Amino acid sequence: MPDYAARRTMMVDTQVRPSDVTKFPIIDAMLAVPREKFVPANKREAAYMGENIDLGGGAVLMEPRTLAKMLDALDISGNELVLDIGCGYGYSSAVIARMAEAVVAVDSDDERAADTQTTLTEMGADNVIVQAGVLAEGAPEHGPYDAITVQGGVEQVPQAILDQLKEGGRIACLFMDGALGVVRIGYKIDGDVNWRFSFNAAAPVLAGFERETVFSL
Repeated sequence: MPDYAARRTMMVDTQVRPSDVTKFPIIDAMLAVPREKFVPANKREAAYMGENIDLGGGAVLMEPRTLAKMLDALDISGNELVLDIGCGYGYSSAVIARMAEAVVAVDSDDERAADTQTTLTEMGADNVIVQAGVLAEGAPEHGPYDAITVQGGVEQVPQAILDQLKEGGRIACLFMDGALGVVRIGYKIDGDVNWRFSFNAAAPVLAGFERETVFSL
Protein backbone atom coordinates (compact mmCIF):
# COMPACT_ATOMS: atom_id res chain seq x y z
CA MET A 1 0.00 0.00 0.00
CA PRO A 2 1.45 3.41 -0.96
CA ASP A 3 2.83 5.55 1.86
CA TYR A 4 0.93 8.74 1.06
CA ALA A 5 2.11 10.49 4.24
CA ALA A 6 5.71 10.12 3.06
CA ARG A 7 4.72 11.41 -0.38
CA ARG A 8 3.09 14.46 1.22
CA THR A 9 6.28 15.24 3.11
CA MET A 10 8.34 14.81 -0.06
CA MET A 11 5.92 17.06 -1.98
CA VAL A 12 6.35 19.83 0.56
CA ASP A 13 10.13 19.38 0.83
CA THR A 14 10.81 19.18 -2.92
CA GLN A 15 8.05 21.30 -4.51
CA VAL A 16 6.73 23.78 -1.95
CA ARG A 17 9.60 24.86 0.29
CA PRO A 18 12.09 25.30 -2.61
CA SER A 19 9.55 27.68 -4.21
CA ASP A 20 10.08 30.17 -1.35
CA VAL A 21 6.85 29.22 0.42
CA THR A 22 7.67 29.33 4.12
CA LYS A 23 4.45 30.47 5.85
CA PHE A 24 3.68 27.88 8.53
CA PRO A 25 -0.11 27.67 7.93
CA ILE A 26 0.46 26.73 4.27
CA ILE A 27 3.18 24.17 5.02
CA ASP A 28 1.10 22.71 7.86
CA ALA A 29 -2.04 22.45 5.72
CA MET A 30 -0.28 20.80 2.79
CA LEU A 31 1.38 18.31 5.12
CA ALA A 32 -1.97 17.50 6.74
CA VAL A 33 -4.47 17.36 3.86
CA PRO A 34 -4.40 13.98 2.04
CA ARG A 35 -4.20 15.10 -1.59
CA GLU A 36 -4.88 11.56 -2.82
CA LYS A 37 -8.40 11.72 -1.34
CA PHE A 38 -9.31 14.59 -3.67
CA VAL A 39 -8.65 12.97 -7.04
CA PRO A 40 -10.37 10.12 -8.88
CA ALA A 41 -9.16 6.68 -7.79
CA ASN A 42 -7.29 6.16 -11.06
CA LYS A 43 -5.29 9.38 -10.51
CA ARG A 44 -4.11 8.70 -6.95
CA GLU A 45 -0.67 7.52 -8.00
CA ALA A 46 -0.15 10.90 -9.68
CA ALA A 47 -1.58 12.97 -6.79
CA TYR A 48 1.77 14.18 -5.45
CA MET A 49 3.58 14.74 -8.74
CA GLY A 50 4.62 18.27 -9.66
CA GLU A 51 2.10 18.71 -12.44
CA ASN A 52 -1.51 19.67 -13.05
CA ILE A 53 -4.01 16.78 -12.90
CA ASP A 54 -6.99 16.69 -15.24
CA LEU A 55 -10.03 15.90 -13.08
CA GLY A 56 -12.44 15.65 -16.02
CA GLY A 57 -15.37 17.88 -16.86
CA GLY A 58 -13.14 20.90 -17.33
CA ALA A 59 -11.74 20.81 -13.78
CA VAL A 60 -8.06 20.69 -12.90
CA LEU A 61 -6.06 20.08 -9.72
CA MET A 62 -3.24 22.58 -9.98
CA GLU A 63 0.29 21.47 -9.21
CA PRO A 64 1.27 21.86 -5.52
CA ARG A 65 3.80 24.64 -6.21
CA THR A 66 1.22 26.83 -7.98
CA LEU A 67 -1.41 26.50 -5.26
CA ALA A 68 1.13 27.05 -2.48
CA LYS A 69 2.58 30.19 -4.06
CA MET A 70 -0.91 31.57 -4.75
CA LEU A 71 -1.86 31.13 -1.09
CA ASP A 72 1.46 32.57 0.02
CA ALA A 73 0.79 35.71 -2.02
CA LEU A 74 -2.81 36.02 -0.77
CA ASP A 75 -1.72 35.72 2.89
CA ILE A 76 -5.12 34.49 4.11
CA SER A 77 -5.87 35.00 7.81
CA GLY A 78 -8.14 33.19 10.22
CA ASN A 79 -10.98 35.71 10.19
CA GLU A 80 -11.46 35.82 6.42
CA LEU A 81 -14.10 34.48 4.03
CA VAL A 82 -12.67 32.95 0.84
CA LEU A 83 -14.31 32.08 -2.48
CA ASP A 84 -12.65 29.07 -4.19
CA ILE A 85 -13.74 28.90 -7.84
CA GLY A 86 -13.31 25.63 -9.74
CA CYS A 87 -12.67 23.57 -6.62
CA GLY A 88 -12.96 20.20 -8.41
CA TYR A 89 -12.87 17.48 -5.74
CA GLY A 90 -12.05 20.03 -3.04
CA TYR A 91 -8.30 19.78 -2.34
CA SER A 92 -7.71 23.52 -2.59
CA SER A 93 -10.76 24.20 -0.43
CA ALA A 94 -9.53 21.76 2.23
CA VAL A 95 -6.14 23.47 2.34
CA ILE A 96 -7.63 26.98 2.46
CA ALA A 97 -10.11 25.89 5.15
CA ARG A 98 -7.22 25.35 7.55
CA MET A 99 -6.26 29.03 7.23
CA ALA A 100 -9.53 30.91 6.70
CA GLU A 101 -12.64 31.32 8.83
CA ALA A 102 -14.84 29.91 6.07
CA VAL A 103 -14.65 28.87 2.41
CA VAL A 104 -17.32 28.92 -0.29
CA ALA A 105 -16.30 26.48 -3.03
CA VAL A 106 -17.90 26.40 -6.48
CA ASP A 107 -17.78 23.51 -8.97
CA SER A 108 -19.54 23.23 -12.30
CA ASP A 109 -20.68 19.62 -11.83
CA ASP A 110 -23.66 18.87 -9.58
CA GLU A 111 -22.69 15.31 -8.71
CA ARG A 112 -19.04 16.14 -8.07
CA ALA A 113 -20.02 19.09 -5.87
CA ALA A 114 -22.16 16.80 -3.71
CA ASP A 115 -19.37 14.22 -3.46
CA THR A 116 -16.88 16.95 -2.61
CA GLN A 117 -19.05 18.26 0.23
CA THR A 118 -19.22 14.73 1.64
CA THR A 119 -15.45 14.25 1.39
CA LEU A 120 -14.71 17.60 3.04
CA THR A 121 -17.13 16.87 5.88
CA GLU A 122 -15.52 13.48 6.43
CA MET A 123 -12.12 15.22 6.56
CA GLY A 124 -13.36 17.59 9.25
CA ALA A 125 -13.45 20.65 6.97
CA ASP A 126 -16.85 21.73 8.27
CA ASN A 127 -16.16 25.40 7.48
CA VAL A 128 -16.50 24.76 3.71
CA ILE A 129 -19.72 25.14 1.72
CA VAL A 130 -19.63 23.49 -1.71
CA GLN A 131 -22.15 24.51 -4.31
CA ALA A 132 -22.66 23.62 -7.95
CA GLY A 133 -22.98 26.45 -10.42
CA VAL A 134 -21.52 28.37 -13.31
CA LEU A 135 -17.91 29.11 -12.38
CA ALA A 136 -17.91 32.53 -14.05
CA GLU A 137 -20.82 33.60 -11.83
CA GLY A 138 -19.13 32.74 -8.53
CA ALA A 139 -21.37 32.71 -5.46
CA PRO A 140 -22.59 36.29 -4.89
CA GLU A 141 -25.18 35.25 -2.31
CA HIS A 142 -22.44 34.44 0.21
CA GLY A 143 -20.16 37.41 -0.53
CA PRO A 144 -18.48 39.80 -0.51
CA TYR A 145 -15.22 37.91 0.00
CA ASP A 146 -11.92 38.85 1.60
CA ALA A 147 -10.06 36.67 -0.91
CA ILE A 148 -10.86 34.79 -4.12
CA THR A 149 -8.91 31.98 -5.79
CA VAL A 150 -9.48 30.56 -9.26
CA GLN A 151 -8.35 26.94 -9.60
CA GLY A 152 -7.32 26.92 -13.23
CA GLY A 153 -6.18 29.28 -15.95
CA VAL A 154 -8.00 32.42 -17.05
CA GLU A 155 -7.72 34.66 -20.08
CA GLN A 156 -9.98 37.25 -18.54
CA VAL A 157 -11.86 37.57 -15.25
CA PRO A 158 -15.61 38.26 -15.49
CA GLN A 159 -16.73 41.48 -13.84
CA ALA A 160 -19.28 39.41 -11.89
CA ILE A 161 -16.38 37.77 -10.04
CA LEU A 162 -14.55 41.02 -9.34
CA ASP A 163 -17.79 42.52 -7.99
CA GLN A 164 -17.84 39.82 -5.27
CA LEU A 165 -14.49 40.94 -3.88
CA LYS A 166 -14.65 43.05 -0.75
CA GLU A 167 -13.02 46.49 -0.74
CA GLY A 168 -9.42 45.85 0.30
CA GLY A 169 -9.73 42.18 -0.72
CA ARG A 170 -7.36 40.10 -2.87
CA ILE A 171 -7.87 37.76 -5.81
CA ALA A 172 -5.34 35.29 -7.26
CA CYS A 173 -5.62 34.32 -10.93
CA LEU A 174 -3.39 32.47 -13.36
CA PHE A 175 -3.56 34.46 -16.61
CA MET A 176 -2.79 32.30 -19.64
CA ASP A 177 -1.50 33.52 -23.00
CA GLY A 178 -1.19 30.43 -25.16
CA ALA A 179 0.98 27.90 -23.30
CA LEU A 180 2.53 30.52 -21.02
CA GLY A 181 0.98 31.96 -17.91
CA VAL A 182 1.56 34.34 -15.03
CA VAL A 183 -0.14 34.47 -11.66
CA ARG A 184 -1.27 37.95 -10.72
CA ILE A 185 -2.72 39.13 -7.44
CA GLY A 186 -5.50 41.69 -7.72
CA TYR A 187 -6.11 44.20 -4.93
CA LYS A 188 -9.47 45.98 -4.78
CA ILE A 189 -8.87 49.64 -4.02
CA ASP A 190 -11.59 52.28 -4.37
CA GLY A 191 -13.76 49.84 -6.28
CA ASP A 192 -11.14 48.92 -8.88
CA VAL A 193 -8.93 45.82 -9.00
CA ASN A 194 -5.24 46.56 -9.48
CA TRP A 195 -3.19 43.57 -10.68
CA ARG A 196 0.41 42.84 -9.71
CA PHE A 197 2.70 40.14 -11.11
CA SER A 198 3.46 37.31 -8.69
CA PHE A 199 5.07 34.34 -10.51
CA ASN A 200 5.02 32.19 -13.66
CA ALA A 201 2.85 29.07 -13.93
CA ALA A 202 0.49 27.29 -16.34
CA ALA A 203 -2.89 25.54 -16.27
CA PRO A 204 -5.82 24.88 -18.63
CA VAL A 205 -8.25 27.79 -19.01
CA LEU A 206 -11.54 27.27 -17.16
CA ALA A 207 -14.89 27.52 -18.93
CA GLY A 208 -16.27 31.05 -18.70
CA PHE A 209 -12.85 32.61 -18.25
CA GLU A 210 -11.86 32.59 -21.94
CA ARG A 211 -11.04 35.79 -23.77
CA GLU A 212 -14.01 37.12 -25.68
CA THR A 213 -13.55 36.81 -29.44
CA VAL A 214 -14.32 40.02 -31.28
CA PHE A 215 -15.40 39.59 -34.89
CA SER A 216 -14.96 42.43 -37.34
CA LEU A 217 -16.78 42.72 -40.64
